[in-house]
Amino acid sequence: MVFSKEDKVLIKVLRQEKGYEAKKFIKEFLNKNLSSLKKLLTKIDQTGSVDRKPGSGIKCMIWIAENVGSVEELVISQESASGTHKTIRQIAKETGISKAKLLCCKVHF
Repeated sequence: MVFSKEDKVLIKVLRQEKGYEAKKFIKEFLNKNLSSLKKLLTKIDQTGSVDRKPGSGIKCMIWIAENVGSVEELVISQESASGTHKTIRQIAKETGISKAKLLCCKVHF
C-alpha cells in the first residue's frame, strides 16, 4: 500500500526525532507493507527527505517531439471532415508510442 504525503512526513519526524524502527511503525500503521516501510526508512536515513529524487518519473522522450506532426494529424479533426480525430489508444497503436508517454507529453502537441 502506498504511503500518503502526511504518512511520509509523520514517519520522517518520528524516525528522526524518536528513532522509531520498522516494527514500531508497523504497530502504528497496521495496513502498511513492511518492505515498503523499510525502503522509505532507508530513503529517510540516506537523504533526510521523503520526496522523490529530482528527475525521477516518466520522461518525455525527444523522439516524441520528432513525431509531433504525425501525432497532431491524428489528434485534430480535419476541417473538411469533422469528427475524424483519433483516440489516444488509436494514436498509440498507429505511432508505436505508448499511451503513458502520449499522455505525459501531451503538452508537445
